[in-house]
Amino acid sequence: MDLDQEKMKIMKFGGTSVGSVDMIKHVARLISNEEPKLVVLSAMSGTTNALAEIAAKLTRGDVSGATGDIENLENRYMEVAANLYFSEGSAGKAKKHILDSFSILKGFVGHTFTYVEEKIVLAQGELISTMLLHLYLTETGVHSTLLPALDFMRTDKNGEPDMRFIHKNVRQTINSYPHNRIFITQGYICRNASGEIDNLQRGGSDYTASLLGAALNASEIQIWTDIDGLHNNDPRIVSSTMPVRRLTFDEASKLAHFGAKILHPTCILPAKQKNIPVRLLNTMDPSAPGTLISNSADTGRVKAVAAKDGVTHIKIRSLHKIPGYQLLDKIFHGFARTHTPVDLVAISDNEISLTTDTREYLPEILGELAPYADISVEDGMVIVCVVGDLIQSNKGFKHRIVDSLKGVPVRMISYGDNCDVSFVMHQKDKKKALEALSSSSVFQ
Repeated sequence: MDLDQEKMKIMKFGGTSVGSVDMIKHVARLISNEEPKLVVLSAMSGTTNALAEIAAKLTRGDVSGATGDIENLENRYMEVAANLYFSEGSAGKAKKHILDSFSILKGFVGHTFTYVEEKIVLAQGELISTMLLHLYLTETGVHSTLLPALDFMRTDKNGEPDMRFIHKNVRQTINSYPHNRIFITQGYICRNASGEIDNLQRGGSDYTASLLGAALNASEIQIWTDIDGLHNNDPRIVSSTMPVRRLTFDEASKLAHFGAKILHPTCILPAKQKNIPVRLLNTMDPSAPGTLISNSADTGRVKAVAAKDGVTHIKIRSLHKIPGYQLLDKIFHGFARTHTPVDLVAISDNEISLTTDTREYLPEILGELAPYADISVEDGMVIVCVVGDLIQSNKGFKHRIVDSLKGVPVRMISYGDNCDVSFVMHQKDKKKALEALSSSSVFQ
């Protein structure tokens, strides 16, 4: 395919979308038209969790437990291969690939198991799922090309995507198949700067799709899941939610960062930088419009609410032993030095409130600050983020948002840019807050 002459779509399918024999066949039907596309697949649902547990047992030296888990997962895949194909030839090829993958896992049992081997274990799910789909398409007469993501997905020495390498190599790879229209590759997995198998961490298949979309200057990046787009509240908690049909890149990024499970936070930036629309679609209902994320969206209203769990709220009150600017420097230097993320910050005359979802280095950071400040720490908190068109001229929105939460004890309020306002509260108040926002006039 000549990428200089024709743009392609990126279609990413998550684990539930390829989680069974019937779903794999369904995805095959969705991608079988002649429109040029690169299909990015996750592992079948439950696989990455199972592989992570196998890796954990191998790390602990639990030979019996790891062996049993490997056999159970291998049997699951062999059953899929036995039921997915109608010819013995295709089933045999699939079973051989599955046996080869699981022989790698079995080779680690009883031997030294390090970070390097762990990444190899975690990569097997995507390698198997892409082969299963490719063989099924071939069997049904649909020509597809299976591209190993390990040939063009790479991170640099800082663990960030090496965009120059990705751009050069994926374009070169696809251009070497000038007559092909359907390409399949693995999400999540990559190589690191040392050439070892690595990954983009949980949810990384979304990131793969966005990075490849940016590298290929795709016409659109589609994220296919088991829900009709991004909803205006958490459907697991609030019953009366509705899909949001249009979001800006900034709105979607905020919602993903603060807990919207349908989209991985890292997915938005590469698409935004290249102004490539991202569309969230429902594999179970392909005709549903889903959610379109682009540079333009509906204005003059609140779009959605998201909630982030596992948050720690920290309040730091100066003892005035050093100037305020020095205290600020010490605070943020401590978080930066330990790579501890900070979600929200609020500053008053002599008090700073902030939140983080990472506790590993907190004792060290706060210990260094203890001589200069009184510090209180609250765990088990949640951030509720309201996103929409909240520019200053829309005077009523922020008032209605705050007023709807008057019955909820709020520890901290943080106003973002023109599209979000966030509230910190105890986990036990999350459901009440989400329901209050949903039932109020906020979305009207």
